[in-house]
This record gives sequence, structure tokens and C-alpha cells, in this order.
Amino acid sequence: MSLNALAARRPSEEEHLLPHSTEWAELTIMGAGDDQPQVEHRYTDEVSNGETSGSGAGVVEEAIAGANGGGAVVYRVYKRRWFGLIQLVLLNIIVSWDWLTFSPVANTAALYFRTTPSTINWLSTSFLFAFLVASPFTVYTLHRSGPRASIIAASVLLLLGNWIRYIGVRLPAQHTQFPVVMLGQILIGLAQPFVLSAPTRYSDLWFTPAGRVSATALASLANPFGGALGQLIDPFLATEPGQIPNMTLYIALISSAVTIPSFFIPARPPTPASPASGTRAPLPLATTTKLLAITPHFYLIFFPFAIYVGLFNSISSLLTQILTPYGLSETESGIAGALLILVGLVSAAITSPIVDRNKRYLLFIKILVPLIGISYLAFIWAPPTRSVAAPYAILSILGAASFSLVPVALEFLVEITYPVGPEVGSVVCWAGGQLFGGVFIVVSDALKASRDADPPFNMTRTLVFQAVLALAVVPAPICLGWIGGKVVGKRAEVDKGVEGERREVG
Repeated sequence: MSLNALAARRPSEEEHLLPHSTEWAELTIMGAGDDQPQVEHRYTDEVSNGETSGSGAGVVEEAIAGANGGGAVVYRVYKRRWFGLIQLVLLNIIVSWDWLTFSPVANTAALYFRTTPSTINWLSTSFLFAFLVASPFTVYTLHRSGPRASIIAASVLLLLGNWIRYIGVRLPAQHTQFPVVMLGQILIGLAQPFVLSAPTRYSDLWFTPAGRVSATALASLANPFGGALGQLIDPFLATEPGQIPNMTLYIALISSAVTIPSFFIPARPPTPASPASGTRAPLPLATTTKLLAITPHFYLIFFPFAIYVGLFNSISSLLTQILTPYGLSETESGIAGALLILVGLVSAAITSPIVDRNKRYLLFIKILVPLIGISYLAFIWAPPTRSVAAPYAILSILGAASFSLVPVALEFLVEITYPVGPEVGSVVCWAGGQLFGGVFIVVSDALKASRDADPPFNMTRTLVFQAVLALAVVPAPICLGWIGGKVVGKRAEVDKGVEGERREVG
């Protein structure tokens, strides 16, 4: 088959009629001369040429006889990838709901445990710090064993943590209740990095370049969706202190049901989904760390990502305490938190496929980061209005910008740090976000006004602190392309089969 014939080749009628999950990539010629092998990369699903996954669809390479000795490499995606992705989504939902179990009802929980809302805040803070403890183990697990082992580890920790918390709230001696609940909360916190850091590794392993951003978005943004469920549902489950044990029980039962399918997901696809996922041998962790440390572009993404994740964690944990001094109820505060997340999810669902198609990662990041900074600034004046309109509107805008940014930033980081494994940059960024989140909660609680303030216990200084941090990191991604040289999509080069030539992304 001639080069022109290969270049002009389009999907056959049978291939054209594949389900919408089918992905097609144009011909790519490898090598400069006619004596070099010509390779055609094609992306398809597991149903091809009348075959199904159970009838030998695992073949990676198809030999195409031709005078030039070329060949076609077919990279397949499998329907079973959705089973693992859905499980990753469910686990991220439940781990975040577990995190915010007590925050939306902080005042009610404080009455039940006979303590203060500031002490209840430590349930969220300890959860975030536990992420840091588990992060090295997460990197090792994802790097050596892949997403399945990471998902199973998270499921075991979630089971233990939820039922230990329930035992804690049911203990007859009140002085032992809170420490046992804290132990369960820490175990759940240890579970979070195993599922929150897995989406980029999972999408790299199971999805083609045309679907990675959307897959990463679906799994990553499920985490804050769980927080939205907690913000929205928990105030209805615990309207008075005596209902705290039942609320904890219901969440434990849901968590247990979600973890069971984890033990049945496949470890990896039978064949690679793309050239990058099929040809890359994992680098040693020491080499990966050095590569990441000497990449200037990494830091320009890491700091805004980690700061914004930290601010989101802080505002999600403290939203009830931010709004209730101005007369809003816990239920209204819960709705505000739900809007922050749900509007963000809808926005990400719209924008992620767009970025998947055009790959304009950098432009998208440079638009969203200033919008996030401005939203935090505007929120300073929202609670004093003593109505729900301003908080609801500003939090909706903040959620839309923040959630749209997360999957794009994570996938962009994989592109510019390749061949560093996608799990490494993801874990580092999320760990930074959890660290900053824990610190911000502690600092924000210290900035809370006194009982004598007007209104008592208001958190205006906290909102100013958040706005300053949000605006301070805006210049970092704006400098991408100016600092550290041209921004290059290294993984995209491998997926496209480009050799000896670099393509700028953004």
C-alpha cells in the first residue's frame, strides 16, 4: 500500500458505525526517509471487524502488507474501562462525603460531643494531614502496581474508618467518643490519596488521547461532588444532636456498599490504549523525582493548583461558620456549599470535552486562574449582605472556574512532565493541596473574630486572607511560556508519533 493510499485511508463503514466511544486518529508517518518504517496509529474500541472483547479483540498490531514494508498499529479501548472508572468515581464521592460528615453540622456536632466548633474543625484538618502521611505509599502503589491496587487499599481503609467512627459515636463514655471518631476520620483520610491521585494514571492506562481529560475530570471531580452531597444532605440527617449517631451509621452503610466492587475491577487493559501508555516503561522513583524537581513549568502549575485546592478545602470545611454569624442557617449554608460544587461539576462537564478536542490547555488555564482569584476577592463582601443571593452567585462562579480548572491542570501537568509517570505529579499536587488546606483551616480558625465582635465570631479576616492568597498565585500560570522556555506537550508527541520535532501546546 502506498504512502498516499495510507494517508488517505479513512475508517471503513464498519469502523465508522462503531459506538460513539470509538476514537480515530489520522495517519502519522514515522521517519524521514522512504526506507524508514511507516506506521499508522489507529484508535478504536474493542468491537472491531465483527469481533468482540471475548473473540480475540486484544490484538494490538495489525500487519498491513505493502511494498514499503509499513505497518498499522491499532490501539484499542475496552468497554470494561468504564467499570473501573465508575468505581473510581464512586470511591471519590464517598471519601469526600466522609471527610465533610461533621463540617456541615459543626454546631450540632459540637453540642453532641460537648465541645466547640473549633474542635470539630480538627476532624476535617486531621483528614487533610493524613493525606500527606499516605502520599508516599500512594506514589509507590500507583507506580509499581497500578490503579487497581490503589483502589483496593482505599476501600479497605474506608471500611475500617467508617465503622470505627460509628463505634465512636455510640460509646457510652462521652470522653472517649471524640478520640475514637478522630481515629476513624484519620483512617478515611489515609484512604483519600489512593483514589484522588489515581485518575490521571487510570486515564493514561485505559483511555486514548481524545478521552483522557474527560476521564480525569469525571473521576477527579467526583471527589468534590461527594462534598456537595455532604453539605446538602447532612444538615437534614442531623437537625439535632441526638441524630448524629444515625447520620454516621447511614454514611457508613453507603460507604460499605460502595467499596465492594473494588475487588473485581481489572488491573489493566489487555492491550495498550495509546502509544504513550503502551511503550513507556516506568522510570525509577528517584529518577522521576529528579525530573520533576528540575522542571520549572511544574512549579508554575503546582503552586496555583495546590493553593486553590487548599482554599477550596478550607472554604468547604468552614462555610457554615462563615455564613451563620450573619443569620443564615446551617441548611442555607449547606445549599451554598452544594452550589459551589454542583455548578462546578456542570461547568467541568461542558468544558472538559471541549479541551479534549482542541488541546488548548494553557489558554484555558490562563483564563480560569484570574477568574478564581477575582471570585475569592468578591466573596469578602458576600456574607455581610445577610442574604443568600450574593453568596450563592459568587460561590457558583467560583465553583465553575475551579472545577473546570482541575482536570485540565492535571492533564496539562502530565503532558509537560512526560516521561514522569502521571501518578507522581498528581500525588504531589494533591498532597500540596491537602497540606495547604489543613494549614488554612487552622489559620482561618485563629482569625475568627471574638464573641464581642459585630457580628460575633465572624470570619471576615479569614475571607481577606483567602483572597490575598488566591490573587498572589495568579501570575504563576500567566508566566508559562515566558519562564522555563517553550511549553511542549511531550506525551502528545509520543501519541502522535512525532520524532525529531517538538509541538508547542497551549
